[in-house]
Amino acid sequence: MLRGQVIQTTGNKCIVKNEDEKYDCTLKGRFRLKGIRSTNPVSVGDFVEFELIKDNKGVINNILPRKNCILRKSSNLSKETHVIASNIDQAVVIFTLCNPETTTVFLDRVLVSLESYSISAVILFNKIDIYNKSQKQELTEINNIYKKIAYKTLEISVTEKINLDKVKAILKNKVSVIVGHSGVGKSSLINVIEPGINLKTGKISDYHKSGQHTTPYAKMLELSFGGYITDTPGIKGFGLVDIKKEEVSHFFPEFFKMSKNCRYYNCTHLHEPDCAVIDSVRNGDISISRYKSYLNIVLDENDKHRQKF
Repeated sequence: MLRGQVIQTTGNKCIVKNEDEKYDCTLKGRFRLKGIRSTNPVSVGDFVEFELIKDNKGVINNILPRKNCILRKSSNLSKETHVIASNIDQAVVIFTLCNPETTTVFLDRVLVSLESYSISAVILFNKIDIYNKSQKQELTEINNIYKKIAYKTLEISVTEKINLDKVKAILKNKVSVIVGHSGVGKSSLINVIEPGINLKTGKISDYHKSGQHTTPYAKMLELSFGGYITDTPGIKGFGLVDIKKEEVSHFFPEFFKMSKNCRYYNCTHLHEPDCAVIDSVRNGDISISRYKSYLNIVLDENDKHRQKF
């Protein structure tokens, strides 16, 4: 039995790396991990045990325990989940104000998921070269929100190669996964910092102002300056998995810090009197956009419009 790490997946087929050799492997039977119904039980980053069948072909018999992973719902109507990547040191989330637009709600949903698995996050604000004066001001305000919470952030331009040396320093000797909508510049960023990889990139739709999928499957890539990065297909929405509503505030670091001052220990931060979180939103110590993201996660559609703050 050999051991290796999955570096690419396509359906029930994957490529497993063992030392300097790569093997085309398939899954043996149906896998079910920790009771999670997943569309991809084996993900990029998984360490597996496999046996050789012929030449460089093998069958995966066992998936070794994961250090961590990033999960999301496959779709709004599906009960299944999708494992984006596993056994990672950090996630790099790329945010763009336009072409395509990334909302703070999407960003916060990703950050909540990362916090729930104790995965550190880096936020890269890309395409700063195309923004007008008002957009640059808006970006500065958004950036300040996350810097205040102590997230690591960086404003970059892939096309103009602004601050890409700092990106390389962030990625060096780390196992990273890169996340964001289609068109935000995930593959383009990797191509610039590691030119030999030459990933396919796409154009922004003129009609929808959104990106087109160019990364059909997740793939772990080795960086010549040290470390690995996993490029992932673009994500339109980010449905959270295995997080109870009463736990959501724990994964907003500024909420969790302030909640010790609430009157009630089990405060939901929705309607209770003397809620320190709501008071902090009202006085500007907690960003209203972050609070709106919290409401987006914990309230159903019928209740969102009734919430006062």
